[in-house]
Amino acid sequence: MNYNWDWSVLFCFVEDPVSSCTQPFFYWIVSGFGWTISVAAAAWVIAFSLGSVIGVLRTVENPYLRGFATVYVTIFRNIPLLVQMFLWFFVFPELLPDEAGKWVKRGMPLPEFWTAVVCLGTYTASRVGEQVRAGIEAITQGQRYAAMAMGLRPVQVYRYILLPVSYRIIIPPLTSDFLGVFKNSSLALTIGVLELTAQTRQIEEYTFQGFEAFTAATLLYIVVTAIVMAVMRVVEGRVVIPGMISLGAK
Repeated sequence: MNYNWDWSVLFCFVEDPVSSCTQPFFYWIVSGFGWTISVAAAAWVIAFSLGSVIGVLRTVENPYLRGFATVYVTIFRNIPLLVQMFLWFFVFPELLPDEAGKWVKRGMPLPEFWTAVVCLGTYTASRVGEQVRAGIEAITQGQRYAAMAMGLRPVQVYRYILLPVSYRIIIPPLTSDFLGVFKNSSLALTIGVLELTAQTRQIEEYTFQGFEAFTAATLLYIVVTAIVMAVMRVVEGRVVIPGMISLGAK
């Protein structure tokens, strides 16, 4: 079957249903890409911060804190992300008091955006937590004991010894987790966020030129992931610890 590609369709003007102004379809692609980056970046802040805490709690001696972190990881890693998206958007507001629930659903600025951010952030935090735990446990016990013998408190041992070293070890899996957040942001379209995939589908519905629209979106996804991978490979090479399993271990 022959298909005539018509890239000019992306530069045709149409009335934007959201802003009620005339914009080219290409503007929809740019707008969706901006929302994708915003969702992924905000979610990663939550994922990295919360995941670091969860990862540390998974290695402490207190059984209650360690148990809490284990339960968190087990729950969030084993519920499909799409189900979690719907739970955060449709179910969670109903569990709150009436006024709080109404604010979350309608009064909060950009409720769809922030719901997607929280969902992606808390889900990815469970994965980041496991990476941090693995990084900490990859460090020999001798370093921990040496730090404690020098008089460092447990908090200081994590702050000055374990975490700085573990983050340098787990750069590759953390890069994969960030790319996962970036790609999983496409699920935000299911609750009304007009990110890149949603805008692409909208262009397809208007023009019936799905090949052009989805090819443009695919190229943007590939470009961003390639840039992130290249940058993090350089970072990994600069902070590599000789003897550790990483880019420069060879």
